[in-house]
Amino acid sequence: MENQTMLSEFLLHGLSDIPNMWLPLFLLFFFIYLMTLTGNLLILFLIITDSHLHTPMYFFLGNLASLDVCYSSVTSPHMLYDFFREKETISFPACITQVFFFIFFIGAEVSLLTVMSYDRYIAICHPLHYVQIMHSKRSVKLTTAAWTTGFLYSLINTLFIKKLTFCGSHTIQNFFCDLPQLFQLSCTDTFLNIVLIFVFGGVLGLGSFLITLTSYVFICITLWRIPTKLKGFSTCVSHLMVVSIFYGTLFFTYFRPNTSYRFVEDRLVSVIYAVITPFLNPLIYSFRNNVLKEAVRRALLKICCRVKIKNK
Repeated sequence: MENQTMLSEFLLHGLSDIPNMWLPLFLLFFFIYLMTLTGNLLILFLIITDSHLHTPMYFFLGNLASLDVCYSSVTSPHMLYDFFREKETISFPACITQVFFFIFFIGAEVSLLTVMSYDRYIAICHPLHYVQIMHSKRSVKLTTAAWTTGFLYSLINTLFIKKLTFCGSHTIQNFFCDLPQLFQLSCTDTFLNIVLIFVFGGVLGLGSFLITLTSYVFICITLWRIPTKLKGFSTCVSHLMVVSIFYGTLFFTYFRPNTSYRFVEDRLVSVIYAVITPFLNPLIYSFRNNVLKEAVRRALLKICCRVKIKNK
């Protein structure tokens, strides 16, 4: 169906109305984005180049790092660029494109976190059967299913967004295009769009969260019973905490009545799941991991050896 929107662009509200705050905010979020890219790309590089990390667990972790790079890059560069513009605008096609890729990567990450929790559950609670259950072909199939789920969920939502018309206010009360704010601006009925979020998003989000939560609960119980693995228990709790924050902010944003949106709180919550979570994931999932630390040490030794050979 041909899009009937009367607007060619949207005006983004941004993170702050105070000009004196723009430079500090730019420096803060530029640092966070830079660290997000550095941490996740380093993890991806180590997993690809180090044969010791060619296992299902690190295969999933590499995909998580890729998703974090992708979905943080959907919003952060445009947000940083907007700090230097007097009028923070985004064209309608660019807005729809941003919505599509953001939902795509978020949906894929939700599915992948579920797969990762199941992988850890099998590895810790049923270690003797791990090799038979989580072999390489199944790992690829599960990862493909996670990416495909995110793509299909995003495609459905985006197609229905394109049927909306926007003929009134064109100010999005956020620093990027997101579904709740677009629904607020639409001058046509968004009931079907909201039903899609609650039905498909509810099945995907709530189902994934329950599976993830249940897996980590069993993992924590198993580790707690083994005194020698209490360090793994603390890491498990950290993982569960990050997952809870991620899901909590998503549910707060997408599973509320349209009338309950509060723009200041919404922007803060959007920052958490769109910017902070991909920044925290490498720290929590990876850099507390001794195997990855050892991989970093091996990579540094290789670099040092090559430098010494060249200097001779």
